[in-house]
Amino acid sequence: MRRVRRCGRGIPLAKRDREIRYWLERFNGDTAVTAEWERALAAPPWDGPPVWHHGDLDVRNWLVRDGRITGVIDWGSMGVGDPACDVMVAWKLHSSAARDAFRETLPVDDATWARARGWAVSQAIAALSYYTPETNPTLYQEAETWLRLVLSERDDDR
Repeated sequence: MRRVRRCGRGIPLAKRDREIRYWLERFNGDTAVTAEWERALAAPPWDGPPVWHHGDLDVRNWLVRDGRITGVIDWGSMGVGDPACDVMVAWKLHSSAARDAFRETLPVDDATWARARGWAVSQAIAALSYYTPETNPTLYQEAETWLRLVLSERDDDR
């Protein structure tokens, strides 16, 4: 039997911890954000077979016609592994209602949802630590929204 190598963004979150701690340090040590990252790390890792993933699902990579996604472009982060890296798109829909509808529609277990939240945190923190509102205002504002949605979901869980 041929073994499939996990690659791309579908790697276990634990393998990203060192990199994300680097960005967390630059993100003014926000304890709520660090707690979200640690919560995601504590989720059980993906133990299913590796699945194909796009790795960079967000609005910049969607072709849209009449308000509907008709195609997906930019497959440069494609790989196989944990599907959570694509599930993170739930927080990239820019509203809690859309995120919640995505969760209700997608048959995903709690552990995958938690890891996906971690992927959203990691991308938001990296973007907010690297860019400024002046150097990349669109991505900076989007990352602020992703992070706000992650933190609001946590508040809803309490």
